[in-house]
Amino acid sequence: MAHTLIEKYKTHMLATALLAGVATVLVVMLGVLFWDDITASVFLYSLVKIIVIVVPLLLAVAYLTFAERKIIGYMQVRIGPNRVGPRGWLQPIADALKLLMKEIVIPTNSNRFLFLIAPTISIAPALAAWAVLPFTDTLVLANIDASLLYILALTSMGVYGVIIAGWASNSKYAFLGAMRSAAQIVSYEIAMGFALVGVLIAGGSLNLVEIVQAQQGSVLHWFWLPLFPLFLVYFISGVAETNRAPFDVSEGESEIVAGFHVEYSGMAFAVFFLAEYANMILIAALAALMFLGGWLSPFEGILPDEFLASGISGLVFGSGVHWLLAKTSLMLLFFLWFRATFPRYRYDQIMRLGWKVFIPITIVWLVIEGAAVVVGLGPWFD
Repeated sequence: MAHTLIEKYKTHMLATALLAGVATVLVVMLGVLFWDDITASVFLYSLVKIIVIVVPLLLAVAYLTFAERKIIGYMQVRIGPNRVGPRGWLQPIADALKLLMKEIVIPTNSNRFLFLIAPTISIAPALAAWAVLPFTDTLVLANIDASLLYILALTSMGVYGVIIAGWASNSKYAFLGAMRSAAQIVSYEIAMGFALVGVLIAGGSLNLVEIVQAQQGSVLHWFWLPLFPLFLVYFISGVAETNRAPFDVSEGESEIVAGFHVEYSGMAFAVFFLAEYANMILIAALAALMFLGGWLSPFEGILPDEFLASGISGLVFGSGVHWLLAKTSLMLLFFLWFRATFPRYRYDQIMRLGWKVFIPITIVWLVIEGAAVVVGLGPWFD
C-alpha cells in the first residue's frame, strides 16, 4: 500500500515537473530577447507581459477543444458536451483535472529523461513563437526585425518532440507513428516555407508588423488575393503540420493505435494535446497576419475615415485587435470543418500532395511574383 502511494505521488510530481519545465523554457527563451538591457524591473515587466499572453493562450487552447466538440456536434446533428457546468462550459476544466489526477506510466526499458522531456519540446516552440506576434502595430511583446525568421526557426523545432517521443517510448507502434509524422511535417514545412517567402517578397520585410502595414487599404489590398495560391498552400500545409484531419496519419487508430504518443498518459499526454491545439492557434494567427490583414479593418476604403476613427463606431468598425481575433477564429473554424468533412488520406496520397503538388505550385508562383516585382506590378506597389 505504501509503495503504491509513493508511486502515485511520483507521477503527480512528474506532472508538476512537466508544467514547471514548460514555464521555465518559456521564461528563458523569451527573456533572452531582453538580455541586452536586463535589470530587475525590466525582467519583471517582461515576465508580466509574457504571463498576459501565455495565460489567455492556454485558456484559448482549453476552450478550443470544447469548441471543436460542440461545432462538430452541430455539423453532425449531435449535442456535444452539455453535462459539466451550464451547457457544458466547464468541460475543459473537468478534462484538465482528470488528466492531472491520472498516473503517468513510463514504459519498461524506455529512455526516462527523453520520454518526459519530449512533450516540453513540442509545446515550448508553439508558445514561445508568440513573443514576436503583433496584436496591433504597437501591441507586441518583442518587435524584432527578423520576426518571421524567428517563427520559422522555432516552429521547425516541434518535430524533434515528435521524433524523441516515438523513439524514447521503446514501442514499435510509437516509433512507426513518429517516423510517419516526422516525414509528413518535413515535407509540408518546405511548401510552407516557400509560401512565406512569397509573403516576404510582397511585404518587403521580415518584420510581421511591417508585413501587416504593407496590406493597408481595402480587403482587395490584403495579400490573400494576389497570393491566393500561396495562401491555400500555407493553410493546408499548416493543417498537415499540426497532424490534423485529414492529415492525421500519425494517429491512424486503425493502423498504428495512437501514433507517437501511444505510450503517454496523464499530464504527459495532456501536454502533447495542448501542443497540437496551440500550434493550430499559431498557424491561424499567422495566416490572419500575413494574408488577411491582421488587425486591419475590412471596412477600410468602404466606410468614411471619420466614421472609422471616431467614438464607438471607430472601436467596433475600425482597426484593432478584435479583427485579428476574429480572423484567427475564422481560420480555426476551417480546422474544425475539415475534421468533420474529409476522410483520412492514405500516406502515399499525403506525400504526393506535398512533394508533387504544393512544392511545384509555390516555386512557380514565386517566379511569377518575382517577375511582377521586377516590372513593378502588384497591389503592394502604391
